Amino acid sequence: MHTLSELKSGKLKGVKRLTLSENLSSFPLEILDLADSLEILDLSNNQLSSIPDEISQLTKLKIAFLSNNCFTAVPSAFKQCHNLYMLGLKANKIEKFDEDILPTSIRWLILTDNKLKSLPSSIGKLTLLQKCTFAGNELTSLPKEMANCKNLELFRLSANKLTQIPEWLLELPKLSWLAFSGNPCSAASDSKLEEIEYESLELYELLGEGASGQIYKGYAKSFEKEVAVKLFKGDLTTDGYAKDEMQAYMSIADHPNLISVKAKIKGNDPQGLVLELIPKAYQNLGFPPDFDTCTRDTFAKDISFTIETVYGIAKAMLSVSVHLHAKGMMHGDLYAHNILFNQKNGHIYFGDFGAATFYDVNNKKFEKIEVRAFGCLVDDLLQNCRDKETSLYKSLVNLSQRCMNENVKQRPLFSEITL
Repeated sequence: MHTLSELKSGKLKGVKRLTLSENLSSFPLEILDLADSLEILDLSNNQLSSIPDEISQLTKLKIAFLSNNCFTAVPSAFKQCHNLYMLGLKANKIEKFDEDILPTSIRWLILTDNKLKSLPSSIGKLTLLQKCTFAGNELTSLPKEMANCKNLELFRLSANKLTQIPEWLLELPKLSWLAFSGNPCSAASDSKLEEIEYESLELYELLGEGASGQIYKGYAKSFEKEVAVKLFKGDLTTDGYAKDEMQAYMSIADHPNLISVKAKIKGNDPQGLVLELIPKAYQNLGFPPDFDTCTRDTFAKDISFTIETVYGIAKAMLSVSVHLHAKGMMHGDLYAHNILFNQKNGHIYFGDFGAATFYDVNNKKFEKIEVRAFGCLVDDLLQNCRDKETSLYKSLVNLSQRCMNENVKQRPLFSEITL
């Protein structure tokens, strides 16, 4: 975190990343003095409502974060920032998104938690777009021109007012991670779960934190055992409504590679779930995508899987996917960073249902979108596999390529894959 006084004094000359959060109501023009070096600009958590056209002077700018401000329109000033590939405007008050105001260099666009009722047709010109999040708006439809966004891989549309998912979206060649729960067009699930009082739980240390909430180690008196307790941060998460994530968890049923859900916390203050406590021997298999990979997971630099390990993980994830899609549930976030891995015995648990969506099980194109995500997972694991000369390695390469086929119709269903 930097300070405005540091910026004005010239002490920040040469910085590549600038972070300012001082309740700013106007854009500090001293930022323009960093034009020779600035690549990442983070002005989140201020009171900004406009960006000056002079921002085009920041010719090296690649990433701009403006979340939690007071914008009512997507700023047009970025149009001439030709190296900008990531723009974050989460949690503003944006109602207006004019035509042709973004540079075609955009690959990652974040407009979660705003008030958009429609999108411009010119969004179809953003042909490099890979990752796009519009959850928590008021969209009723998508412009057909988005069919030109052939590189789109991750799309978050939950908590809007969409009455249908257009056919062109289901046929995008690289779409792999789709979420659209909390819309009139998403299917419903009426699964029930035992409810327990929040006061009956004892919370211990924080085990982890994600976009939707925090997970604590705890003790449930009614079960007389230690558990994990997930408390949601609010009604709306990065991926959609908390209530939809809870409903997904309550619907998964028993599977050896899914974390068991024990109960729902009664009432809405706080909203939460009681889950099976996973032993400490389990660690995240991978890490979320970074600025460079955009949609693909990252891994520890020293990671090296045996081909047997890759095969075991792929087989377990295939079983999980068959299980979920038989229920008409798309996980929406099939990634290594959502897999907990026990290195000693090779067992995995798959979790985080924040992006899960129920769909019409008769429409197999939804399943084939997630088949591509599975192919990406296998491909990522193979990239970090040390046994590249084995026949099993070559067989899994072939499988990942089949699953990532850009012709959606030619991909197999999960039930058609044999491992």
